[in-house]
Amino acid sequence: MTKVLLITGGASGIGAETARRAGARGYKVAINYRSRDSQARAVVADIEAKGGRAIALPGDMAREADIVRLFEETERALGPITHLVNSAGISARARVDEYDAAMLANLLATNVTGLMLCCREAARRMSTRHGGKGGAIVNVSSMAATLGGRPGSSAYAASKGAVDAFTKGFAREVAAEGIRVNSMRPGMVLTEMTEARLKEQAFRSHIETSIPMRRVGQSHEIADAILWLLSDEASFITGAMLDAAGGGYTI
Repeated sequence: MTKVLLITGGASGIGAETARRAGARGYKVAINYRSRDSQARAVVADIEAKGGRAIALPGDMAREADIVRLFEETERALGPITHLVNSAGISARARVDEYDAAMLANLLATNVTGLMLCCREAARRMSTRHGGKGGAIVNVSSMAATLGGRPGSSAYAASKGAVDAFTKGFAREVAAEGIRVNSMRPGMVLTEMTEARLKEQAFRSHIETSIPMRRVGQSHEIADAILWLLSDEASFITGAMLDAAGGGYTI
């Protein structure tokens, strides 16, 4: 079976590394991005240089029309979608007494509603109930969902808690229809989103001291775990939360 993988937020960080490794494993890969056009095309070039097939597709996960178009364009270019990784997400750092309604709306539109709509589009294509042949989905959550996040990250943590709750419910709904759905919960990982802060030695030392393995993660470590969840090696696993966080953290 031809494996077609759509990755939202695939131009950087965990999404980009997952795309590269998926391409090397024989997946046809559609890389979604919102504003990182050159980075997305660089990932495509990396995959194609190794003999793989990939495309880059723009789309804002806070816009339903963009999501629908993304799925349609992926299938036109690569064929039926068999795998989905919802990696797109934004962060928000603020104390509760500093919240702004517009900030919260944007956070939830991208991290929660957009992810749910992507799962809707995937279910309509993958589910045997709709004539599909099944598939596998990984929703990228966060260890923040387990403890409410580090100080100033409660809103972000809440959005990821919603992802985990949704993943469990959605997985049960479609388990008998050939679709597996799991959640990946990374801890602190060195990516474009975190590298600026992790360059501050005091901050990095504080973070690493709070992690049982005493180090931050690397994108490839999360990407390999995501690809395992997508693979047939995880064929009896659905509705699970997989923590890739060096043992978690204390706050």
